[in-house]
Amino acid sequence: MNAFPPLLSFMAILLFVAIKTSTHGSAEITEGSHGKRVIGAIIDSSSRIGKEQKVALQMAVEDFYEVSNQSLLLQIEDSHGEPIRAAIDFVKSHQVQVILGPQTWEEALLVANIGNKNHIPILSFADATPNWAIEQWPFLVQATPNQHLQMNAVAAIVQSWEWHQVTVIYEDTDSSTNGVMPHLTDALTEAGVKIIHHLSLAPLTSTTSLSEQLERLQREQCRVFVVHLSFSSAMRLFKKVKKMKMMEKSYVWITTNPMTSLVHSINASSFSSMQGIIGVKSYFPENEPRFKDFYLKFCKRFGLKHPEEKNHEPGIFAVQAYDAIWTVCLAMIERNELGQELLQTILLSDFQGLSGRIHFGHDQKLAPGQVFQIINMMGKSYRELGFWSSKLGFSETITNNSTYKSSMEHLGQVIWPGGPMYNPRGWTTSNTANPLRIGVPTRSLFESYVNVVYHDLLGNNISFGGFAIDLFEATVKQLPFYLPYDFFPFDGTYDALVEQVYLKKFDAVVGDVAIVANRYKHAEFTHPYTESGLVMIVPVQSKTCNKASLFLKPFTKAMWVLIGAINVYNGIVVWLIERHHWPMLKGSALNQMLTLLCLSFTTLFSLKGEKLHSSLSRMAMVAWLFVALVIMQTYTANLTSILTVQQLEPTVDDIETLQNSNAIVGYSSASFVGKYLVEVLRFNPKNIKTYTSPDEYARDLENREIEAVFLEVPVAKLFLARYCKGFTVAGPVYKVGGFGFAFQKGSPLLPSIIEALLKVLESGKLRELENNMIASQECREVESDDEIPSLSPNSFLVLFILTGSTSTIVLVIYIFHLDNSVHEHRTIWRLMLAVIRHWSHGKKWFYRRVINGGTSNTMHYSSTQV
Repeated sequence: MNAFPPLLSFMAILLFVAIKTSTHGSAEITEGSHGKRVIGAIIDSSSRIGKEQKVALQMAVEDFYEVSNQSLLLQIEDSHGEPIRAAIDFVKSHQVQVILGPQTWEEALLVANIGNKNHIPILSFADATPNWAIEQWPFLVQATPNQHLQMNAVAAIVQSWEWHQVTVIYEDTDSSTNGVMPHLTDALTEAGVKIIHHLSLAPLTSTTSLSEQLERLQREQCRVFVVHLSFSSAMRLFKKVKKMKMMEKSYVWITTNPMTSLVHSINASSFSSMQGIIGVKSYFPENEPRFKDFYLKFCKRFGLKHPEEKNHEPGIFAVQAYDAIWTVCLAMIERNELGQELLQTILLSDFQGLSGRIHFGHDQKLAPGQVFQIINMMGKSYRELGFWSSKLGFSETITNNSTYKSSMEHLGQVIWPGGPMYNPRGWTTSNTANPLRIGVPTRSLFESYVNVVYHDLLGNNISFGGFAIDLFEATVKQLPFYLPYDFFPFDGTYDALVEQVYLKKFDAVVGDVAIVANRYKHAEFTHPYTESGLVMIVPVQSKTCNKASLFLKPFTKAMWVLIGAINVYNGIVVWLIERHHWPMLKGSALNQMLTLLCLSFTTLFSLKGEKLHSSLSRMAMVAWLFVALVIMQTYTANLTSILTVQQLEPTVDDIETLQNSNAIVGYSSASFVGKYLVEVLRFNPKNIKTYTSPDEYARDLENREIEAVFLEVPVAKLFLARYCKGFTVAGPVYKVGGFGFAFQKGSPLLPSIIEALLKVLESGKLRELENNMIASQECREVESDDEIPSLSPNSFLVLFILTGSTSTIVLVIYIFHLDNSVHEHRTIWRLMLAVIRHWSHGKKWFYRRVINGGTSNTMHYSSTQV
């Protein structure tokens, strides 16, 4: 990219000569240039671009004079392929203040140094001026919009039709190689499109050489071509393409601005070699009144000056030349300055020209174009399909109310090479006489997946079958086109098989091929059509033998706790009610507590209804005995099931156990699993054994010669379907890719195959094939290893509510009755106490009367005695 091609080196030599030649005239220009305003223009009058530019330049000067009454002198020189000569003539003879042109940036670089030395702004018509050139020559200005965004439009077209590969044909010039191709590559890459072929054509490529290169492209699969050539080179190309029948059905041709913007000048007979081409061209508003006036004047003048041309309409190059003159004229009359001041005034331009808004960026380039027109060659002319706008997408019109879409399909029917009623898929098989070569592995662990059968010793009669083959055939049937293919057996590892695709010995691989990262170095894969993962298969052993807590298994812990709690609760209720009637329920607090606990658990078996004295306690006990009967019968049945049905569990739970014990493990010798066990799972290579058949796996697992085997999930399902007794999956599923079809990197077939495979998956066909494959494995003996679950309180919730609520109601009634009895006893005691108090009070009064009477008699007796 940094090295200049030979053509540019030659131009650099001419530039060195020009510098020496122009040194003597620079001072002279400064003296005489203040008296008049002179504009120089370098064009190639032999080309259609030059013819349009000359007419447009002359019209611009005249129109500017009519508007401003300011006279400027325009000097036009024909470069004749020597722009330096024209530039030197401008400097010496005409003392120009500004130079317009030339058209290509290779020529602009030759003129730039002359302008830089003499402080003359150079307004180049090239649209791909490199930044380093402007930095080196500050007086160089790009007066046309940058077309780099046009490459995004091309990429959007390719993406619209879901083409994934293109061939790019471009001019072998430095501007194309270093200026355009990097942007086109970036735009296509961002759109998910790969450039698989680059064809650079020299401007003078011979017809023989062109034919040879096109024949090489004709033999390739890609049928989408992006053409970035000059007008003359593109016309030569399409004539040859038409002759070689490459402008027919299945081909797609997309052209860029250098050719498409001159399509209006093509005569009707030349369109016959370009039917169906899609073109991208620069857009400028053609409905503005100012342009319509320009259009009429231009057509009239161009027809008079160039009657040999069939079409007199102006194109983008004429419009850009017209705007460039106006840019210079406005700058000259705004400030009567030259050199650096004039350059700065030009760079500050901001007005509405025929091509759109005219203003320059910091890089001294006209603002890049944001809108491009999409055209379609058809008949004797072309039709406008619509527009593509940066960051907006495709639209049929350019207005404030336009509707934008991300796909070009919304622009209407496109006329493609070969006919309109189809959409090209963008590729074809390499050669219809040579079908796709598909490699098939012969070392598949299960014939149900891939079965290669040799019917003779010479290998001339081989049949292919199995799940993977059937799935691929079903996928091919979903393709919208015919795809011939042949299967070829391959006796080797799967890694070696995928590598054959990279070596182009096979176009694809079909089989039980796992999608793993290291295989992507050699091929690309479809989406996986099986479950992904790697699992460990180990023998099983009895799960229920010699366990001391087996009797607890019928119920969960919560169930046992609830049974105990309800027993204790019912015992408390019975104790409260019956404690006055049973001598055994009396005594010390410790004795009553022990009796209560005993009563709680013996009521189920020993306490009979006739021993209970209270109807309330009998009611609570009836409900509890009913619930207890159901619980005991359920417990007995569940325990019997656990003891009679064998429970199995893996002999090994995880790989750490295997690694710590240095156990031997196995895997299929042809698969990637061996490397995975060593590099990822860190197994000792000495502890890994290879196998070639599932019978060997089963035999050594049963004999305990190995402790485990590692299989991909889809293979493990087949293994367990065949050997359904004695083996199970243990440990986690290790994430690896599932099985997929492998294709060559960049194969244009891959997107179509992926889409077809998804259709098979969504239709249910894959599930049907998989079920048939698993059903074909005869299970020798089915051993149920379903664990019988422990019963939880949820299973007896209604019963526990019944007995609990019954005991609670009984307890409430008893407490209420007890409270009433206590109240009655309190009333009697109050009466008795009242009687006792009353009787005690009467007795004291009687005693007082007796005592008082005795005293009186004594006193009377004494007085008489005296």
